[in-house]
Amino acid sequence: MSETSTPIAAGTRIGHVHLKVADLARALGFYCDVLGFQLMQRYGDQAAFISAGGYHHHIGLNTWESKGGQPPAPGTTGLFHTAILYPTRAALADALHRVQQAGIALDGASDHGVSEALYLRDPDQNGVELYWDRPQEAWPHDSKGGLAIFTRRLDLDDLMKQRVA
Repeated sequence: MSETSTPIAAGTRIGHVHLKVADLARALGFYCDVLGFQLMQRYGDQAAFISAGGYHHHIGLNTWESKGGQPPAPGTTGLFHTAILYPTRAALADALHRVQQAGIALDGASDHGVSEALYLRDPDQNGVELYWDRPQEAWPHDSKGGLAIFTRRLDLDDLMKQRVA
């Protein structure tokens, strides 16, 4: 960032992600049936908009340019992953339970100090991160006061103890 540029407004957030998928029904099965998103609107077998909590959409899914298509080859550019932020550790534990019940393998599970995260792939091989943020006052800092984010193995058994049945 140059010294003369103005930082973006602090309240700015990513509003939604729109994913190209090969099979809309299969993608809806993952995002709605496994993760629990709600279908807000559907355009036949071409597109759907899904959300958490009734928002117009957090995720758009479409087959406009990708129906029956293949995932991008490794080593190419594109989206690394979509990160889905859960409000509590218990909600993340519930997401882990849903993923396990669906028989979906995790690519990884990490404690980053500031957050805890699960990494997996959707049916189109798009990367998906499911995570929750620790309260900001609990984030690790270095001796100069800067963030000290790290990557350590996440204890999934301990996480599951937080799940409210």
